[in-house]
Amino acid sequence: MKPDAASPSLSPAAPVPGGEARPRPSLKVWLMAVRPKTLTASLVPVAVGTGLAFGEQVGRWLPAIAALVGALLIQIGTNFTNDYYDFKKGADTEERLGPVRVTQSGLIAPSTVLAGAMACFGLAILSGSYLVWVGGWPIVIIGLSSVLCGYAYTGGPAPLAYHGLGDVFVFVFFGLVAVMGTYYVQALTVSSAAWLAAIPVGALGTALLVVNNLRDAKTDVKANKRTLIVRFGTGAGKAEYIVLLVASYATPFILYTFGLSSAWVFLSLLSAPLAVGPLRLVLGAEGAALNPALGGTARLQLVFGLLFALGLYLR
Repeated sequence: MKPDAASPSLSPAAPVPGGEARPRPSLKVWLMAVRPKTLTASLVPVAVGTGLAFGEQVGRWLPAIAALVGALLIQIGTNFTNDYYDFKKGADTEERLGPVRVTQSGLIAPSTVLAGAMACFGLAILSGSYLVWVGGWPIVIIGLSSVLCGYAYTGGPAPLAYHGLGDVFVFVFFGLVAVMGTYYVQALTVSSAAWLAAIPVGALGTALLVVNNLRDAKTDVKANKRTLIVRFGTGAGKAEYIVLLVASYATPFILYTFGLSSAWVFLSLLSAPLAVGPLRLVLGAEGAALNPALGGTARLQLVFGLLFALGLYLR
Protein backbone atom coordinates (compact mmCIF):
# COMPACT_ATOMS: atom_id res chain seq x y z
CA MET A 1 0.00 0.00 0.00
CA LYS A 2 1.46 3.31 -1.09
CA PRO A 3 0.83 6.56 0.74
CA ASP A 4 -1.46 8.89 -1.21
CA ALA A 5 -2.57 12.48 -0.95
CA ALA A 6 -4.55 11.69 2.17
CA SER A 7 -1.52 10.31 3.97
CA PRO A 8 -0.03 12.26 6.92
CA SER A 9 2.23 15.11 5.86
CA LEU A 10 5.97 14.71 5.96
CA SER A 11 8.46 17.33 7.03
CA PRO A 12 11.34 18.37 4.73
CA ALA A 13 13.65 15.62 3.62
CA ALA A 14 16.76 14.93 5.66
CA PRO A 15 20.06 13.73 4.14
CA VAL A 16 21.09 10.14 4.75
CA PRO A 17 24.27 8.21 3.97
CA GLY A 18 24.71 7.61 0.26
CA GLY A 19 23.49 11.03 -0.80
CA GLU A 20 19.82 10.00 -0.89
CA ALA A 21 17.11 11.82 1.00
CA ARG A 22 14.54 10.22 3.26
CA PRO A 23 11.56 12.23 4.50
CA ARG A 24 11.76 13.08 8.17
CA PRO A 25 8.59 11.68 9.77
CA SER A 26 6.18 14.20 11.21
CA LEU A 27 4.36 13.88 14.51
CA LYS A 28 1.30 12.62 12.63
CA VAL A 29 3.32 9.81 11.12
CA TRP A 30 4.68 8.81 14.53
CA LEU A 31 1.14 8.81 15.89
CA MET A 32 0.21 6.46 13.05
CA ALA A 33 3.01 4.14 14.18
CA VAL A 34 1.78 4.33 17.79
CA ARG A 35 -1.68 3.09 16.66
CA PRO A 36 -3.72 5.10 19.20
CA LYS A 37 -6.91 3.08 18.64
CA THR A 38 -5.18 -0.03 19.99
CA LEU A 39 -4.15 1.62 23.26
CA THR A 40 -7.46 0.68 24.88
CA ALA A 41 -5.73 -2.66 25.46
CA SER A 42 -3.41 -0.85 27.92
CA LEU A 43 -5.90 1.58 29.40
CA VAL A 44 -8.66 -0.92 30.21
CA PRO A 45 -6.66 -3.37 32.37
CA VAL A 46 -5.26 -0.54 34.49
CA ALA A 47 -8.74 0.97 34.86
CA VAL A 48 -10.20 -2.39 35.93
CA GLY A 49 -7.39 -3.22 38.37
CA THR A 50 -7.59 0.29 39.85
CA GLY A 51 -11.39 0.29 40.05
CA LEU A 52 -11.30 -2.99 41.95
CA ALA A 53 -8.52 -1.78 44.25
CA PHE A 54 -10.39 1.38 45.20
CA GLY A 55 -13.61 -0.59 45.54
CA GLU A 56 -11.87 -2.81 48.08
CA GLN A 57 -10.41 0.33 49.73
CA VAL A 58 -6.79 -0.54 48.95
CA GLY A 59 -6.33 1.77 45.94
CA ARG A 60 -3.35 4.11 45.56
CA TRP A 61 -3.16 6.70 42.80
CA LEU A 62 0.61 6.99 42.24
CA PRO A 63 1.18 3.24 41.64
CA ALA A 64 -1.92 3.21 39.41
CA ILE A 65 -0.57 6.06 37.27
CA ALA A 66 2.88 4.44 37.07
CA ALA A 67 1.27 1.16 36.01
CA LEU A 68 -0.63 2.96 33.24
CA VAL A 69 2.52 4.69 31.95
CA GLY A 70 4.41 1.40 31.92
CA ALA A 71 1.57 -0.47 30.19
CA LEU A 72 1.27 2.20 27.48
CA LEU A 73 5.02 2.21 26.83
CA ILE A 74 5.16 -1.58 26.56
CA GLN A 75 2.25 -1.63 24.12
CA ILE A 76 3.66 1.16 21.97
CA GLY A 77 7.01 -0.65 21.94
CA THR A 78 5.22 -3.84 20.93
CA ASN A 79 3.38 -1.98 18.14
CA PHE A 80 6.66 -0.57 16.82
CA THR A 81 8.30 -3.99 16.97
CA ASN A 82 5.34 -5.53 15.17
CA ASP A 83 5.52 -2.83 12.48
CA TYR A 84 9.24 -3.47 11.96
CA TYR A 85 9.31 -7.27 11.99
CA ASP A 86 6.11 -7.83 10.00
CA PHE A 87 7.72 -5.76 7.25
CA LYS A 88 11.05 -7.58 7.51
CA LYS A 89 9.36 -11.00 7.50
CA GLY A 90 7.07 -10.17 4.59
CA ALA A 91 3.76 -10.12 6.45
CA ASP A 92 3.21 -6.43 5.61
CA THR A 93 3.31 -5.91 1.84
CA GLU A 94 1.47 -3.86 -0.75
CA GLU A 95 -1.34 -6.43 -0.41
CA ARG A 96 -1.98 -5.33 3.18
CA LEU A 97 -5.71 -4.91 3.92
CA GLY A 98 -5.47 -2.89 7.13
CA PRO A 99 -4.34 0.65 7.91
CA VAL A 100 -1.01 1.89 6.53
CA ARG A 101 2.05 0.62 8.39
CA VAL A 102 4.86 3.14 8.59
CA THR A 103 7.72 0.72 7.86
CA GLN A 104 6.11 -1.05 4.91
CA SER A 105 4.95 2.24 3.37
CA GLY A 106 8.37 3.89 3.74
CA LEU A 107 7.10 6.65 6.00
CA ILE A 108 9.73 5.86 8.66
CA ALA A 109 13.02 4.03 8.14
CA PRO A 110 13.01 0.47 9.56
CA SER A 111 16.00 1.16 11.80
CA THR A 112 14.25 4.22 13.22
CA VAL A 113 11.09 2.24 14.00
CA LEU A 114 13.13 -0.44 15.77
CA ALA A 115 15.05 2.20 17.72
CA GLY A 116 11.72 3.70 18.77
CA ALA A 117 10.61 0.29 20.05
CA MET A 118 13.78 -0.14 22.09
CA ALA A 119 13.37 3.38 23.50
CA CYS A 120 9.81 2.61 24.61
CA PHE A 121 10.87 -0.63 26.28
CA GLY A 122 13.73 1.17 28.00
CA LEU A 123 11.43 3.91 29.28
CA ALA A 124 8.98 1.25 30.49
CA ILE A 125 11.75 -0.34 32.55
CA LEU A 126 12.75 3.08 33.89
CA SER A 127 9.19 3.99 34.87
CA GLY A 128 8.82 0.57 36.45
CA SER A 129 11.63 1.31 38.92
CA TYR A 130 9.11 3.15 41.10
CA LEU A 131 6.78 0.15 41.02
CA VAL A 132 9.67 -2.10 42.02
CA TRP A 133 10.28 0.16 45.01
CA VAL A 134 6.57 -0.14 45.87
CA GLY A 135 5.98 -3.80 45.12
CA GLY A 136 9.39 -5.47 45.33
CA TRP A 137 10.85 -8.30 43.27
CA PRO A 138 7.53 -9.63 41.89
CA ILE A 139 7.33 -6.42 39.87
CA VAL A 140 10.81 -7.02 38.45
CA ILE A 141 9.65 -10.41 37.15
CA ILE A 142 6.38 -9.03 35.80
CA GLY A 143 8.03 -6.01 34.17
CA LEU A 144 10.92 -7.82 32.51
CA SER A 145 8.75 -10.68 31.26
CA SER A 146 6.27 -8.16 29.82
CA VAL A 147 9.03 -6.28 27.99
CA LEU A 148 10.70 -9.43 26.70
CA CYS A 149 7.43 -10.93 25.48
CA GLY A 150 6.45 -7.59 23.95
CA TYR A 151 9.61 -7.78 21.84
CA ALA A 152 9.25 -11.51 21.20
CA TYR A 153 5.69 -11.05 19.92
CA THR A 154 7.09 -10.61 16.41
CA GLY A 155 10.85 -10.33 17.07
CA GLY A 156 13.59 -12.77 17.98
CA PRO A 157 14.30 -16.28 16.68
CA ALA A 158 10.87 -17.70 17.57
CA PRO A 159 8.31 -14.87 17.37
CA LEU A 160 5.14 -15.69 19.29
CA ALA A 161 2.74 -14.30 16.68
CA TYR A 162 4.31 -16.45 13.96
CA HIS A 163 3.83 -19.67 15.94
CA GLY A 164 0.19 -19.34 16.98
CA LEU A 165 0.99 -17.97 20.44
CA GLY A 166 -0.16 -14.40 19.89
CA ASP A 167 -3.58 -15.08 21.40
CA VAL A 168 -2.01 -16.54 24.53
CA PHE A 169 0.37 -13.60 24.83
CA VAL A 170 -2.43 -11.02 24.62
CA PHE A 171 -4.71 -12.85 27.05
CA VAL A 172 -1.95 -13.36 29.61
CA PHE A 173 -0.08 -10.04 29.43
CA PHE A 174 -2.87 -7.62 28.46
CA GLY A 175 -5.35 -9.43 30.68
CA LEU A 176 -4.14 -11.47 33.63
CA VAL A 177 -0.76 -9.81 34.19
CA ALA A 178 -1.92 -6.24 33.51
CA VAL A 179 -5.01 -6.35 35.74
CA MET A 180 -3.48 -8.31 38.60
CA GLY A 181 -0.22 -6.38 38.37
CA THR A 182 -2.10 -3.09 38.61
CA TYR A 183 -4.05 -4.38 41.58
CA TYR A 184 -0.92 -5.80 43.25
CA VAL A 185 1.11 -2.57 43.18
CA GLN A 186 -1.72 -0.91 45.10
CA ALA A 187 -2.82 -3.69 47.47
CA LEU A 188 0.47 -5.68 47.67
CA THR A 189 -1.60 -8.85 47.31
CA VAL A 190 -3.90 -10.37 44.70
CA SER A 191 -7.51 -11.14 45.60
CA SER A 192 -9.81 -13.74 44.05
CA ALA A 193 -11.81 -10.90 42.50
CA ALA A 194 -8.67 -9.63 40.73
CA TRP A 195 -8.13 -13.03 39.10
CA LEU A 196 -11.69 -13.11 37.80
CA ALA A 197 -11.77 -9.45 36.79
CA ALA A 198 -8.78 -10.07 34.52
CA ILE A 199 -10.68 -12.60 32.40
CA PRO A 200 -12.94 -10.28 30.36
CA VAL A 201 -10.10 -7.80 29.94
CA GLY A 202 -7.85 -10.46 28.44
CA ALA A 203 -10.73 -11.94 26.44
CA LEU A 204 -11.70 -8.68 24.74
CA GLY A 205 -8.05 -7.83 24.08
CA THR A 206 -7.67 -11.23 22.42
CA ALA A 207 -10.87 -10.66 20.45
CA LEU A 208 -9.16 -7.65 18.85
CA LEU A 209 -6.33 -9.89 17.73
CA VAL A 210 -8.76 -12.48 16.38
CA VAL A 211 -10.41 -9.87 14.13
CA ASN A 212 -6.99 -8.73 12.94
CA ASN A 213 -5.92 -12.29 12.16
CA LEU A 214 -9.19 -13.11 10.39
CA ARG A 215 -8.72 -10.08 8.15
CA ASP A 216 -5.07 -10.93 7.39
CA ALA A 217 -5.45 -14.71 7.06
CA LYS A 218 -4.55 -14.85 3.35
CA THR A 219 -1.50 -12.60 3.57
CA ASP A 220 -0.36 -14.36 6.77
CA VAL A 221 -0.30 -17.67 4.90
CA LYS A 222 2.01 -16.16 2.26
CA ALA A 223 4.32 -14.80 4.98
CA ASN A 224 4.32 -18.14 6.85
CA LYS A 225 2.78 -16.39 9.85
CA ARG A 226 1.14 -19.39 11.51
CA THR A 227 -1.57 -17.73 13.59
CA LEU A 228 -4.24 -19.93 15.14
CA ILE A 229 -6.56 -18.96 12.28
CA VAL A 230 -3.97 -19.97 9.68
CA ARG A 231 -3.49 -23.27 11.50
CA PHE A 232 -7.14 -24.15 12.16
CA GLY A 233 -9.14 -22.07 9.69
CA THR A 234 -11.42 -19.06 9.77
CA GLY A 235 -14.25 -21.11 11.26
CA ALA A 236 -12.15 -21.69 14.36
CA GLY A 237 -11.37 -17.98 14.52
CA LYS A 238 -15.05 -17.06 14.41
CA ALA A 239 -15.79 -19.61 17.14
CA GLU A 240 -12.95 -18.19 19.24
CA TYR A 241 -14.41 -14.68 18.92
CA ILE A 242 -17.80 -15.91 20.18
CA VAL A 243 -16.21 -17.77 23.11
CA LEU A 244 -14.25 -14.66 24.10
CA LEU A 245 -17.43 -12.54 24.10
CA VAL A 246 -19.30 -15.15 26.16
CA ALA A 247 -16.46 -15.35 28.69
CA SER A 248 -16.44 -11.55 29.00
CA TYR A 249 -20.15 -11.23 29.70
CA ALA A 250 -20.28 -14.29 31.96
CA THR A 251 -17.65 -12.91 34.34
CA PRO A 252 -19.85 -10.25 36.02
CA PHE A 253 -22.38 -12.97 36.90
CA ILE A 254 -19.64 -15.13 38.42
CA LEU A 255 -18.26 -12.24 40.47
CA TYR A 256 -21.70 -11.38 41.81
CA THR A 257 -22.70 -15.00 42.48
CA PHE A 258 -19.64 -15.60 44.64
CA GLY A 259 -20.07 -12.34 46.54
CA LEU A 260 -16.95 -10.75 45.07
CA SER A 261 -18.77 -7.69 43.77
CA SER A 262 -22.01 -5.78 44.18
CA ALA A 263 -24.82 -5.70 41.63
CA TRP A 264 -23.15 -2.59 40.18
CA VAL A 265 -20.85 -4.93 38.26
CA PHE A 266 -23.76 -5.51 35.86
CA LEU A 267 -23.20 -2.01 34.53
CA SER A 268 -20.82 -3.69 32.08
CA LEU A 269 -23.79 -5.40 30.41
CA LEU A 270 -24.87 -2.00 29.05
CA SER A 271 -22.07 -2.39 26.51
CA ALA A 272 -23.67 -5.50 24.95
CA PRO A 273 -25.32 -3.64 22.02
CA LEU A 274 -21.84 -2.57 20.90
CA ALA A 275 -20.95 -6.25 20.40
CA VAL A 276 -23.67 -6.86 17.80
CA GLY A 277 -22.12 -5.03 14.85
CA PRO A 278 -18.60 -6.47 15.18
CA LEU A 279 -19.99 -9.97 15.74
CA ARG A 280 -22.07 -9.81 12.56
CA LEU A 281 -19.03 -8.73 10.56
CA VAL A 282 -16.82 -11.41 12.07
CA LEU A 283 -19.38 -14.07 11.16
CA GLY A 284 -20.14 -12.80 7.67
CA ALA A 285 -17.31 -10.68 6.28
CA GLU A 286 -13.70 -11.23 5.27
CA GLY A 287 -10.62 -9.30 4.24
CA ALA A 288 -10.75 -5.51 4.32
CA ALA A 289 -14.48 -5.61 5.15
CA LEU A 290 -13.42 -6.62 8.67
CA ASN A 291 -11.71 -3.29 9.37
CA PRO A 292 -14.89 -1.81 10.92
CA ALA A 293 -15.11 -4.89 13.16
CA LEU A 294 -11.64 -4.09 14.47
CA GLY A 295 -12.67 -0.56 15.43
CA GLY A 296 -15.96 -1.83 16.81
CA THR A 297 -14.25 -4.40 19.01
CA ALA A 298 -11.88 -1.72 20.33
CA ARG A 299 -14.88 0.46 21.23
CA LEU A 300 -16.55 -2.49 22.89
CA GLN A 301 -13.42 -3.21 24.93
CA LEU A 302 -13.19 0.41 26.05
CA VAL A 303 -16.85 0.84 27.01
CA PHE A 304 -17.14 -2.59 28.65
CA GLY A 305 -13.88 -2.03 30.52
CA LEU A 306 -14.77 1.39 31.90
CA LEU A 307 -18.27 0.28 32.94
CA PHE A 308 -16.79 -2.88 34.47
CA ALA A 309 -14.21 -0.84 36.39
CA LEU A 310 -16.93 1.50 37.66
CA GLY A 311 -19.06 -1.44 38.71
CA LEU A 312 -16.16 -2.95 40.65
CA TYR A 313 -15.52 0.37 42.36
CA LEU A 314 -19.12 0.93 43.47
CA ARG A 315 -20.18 -1.03 46.56
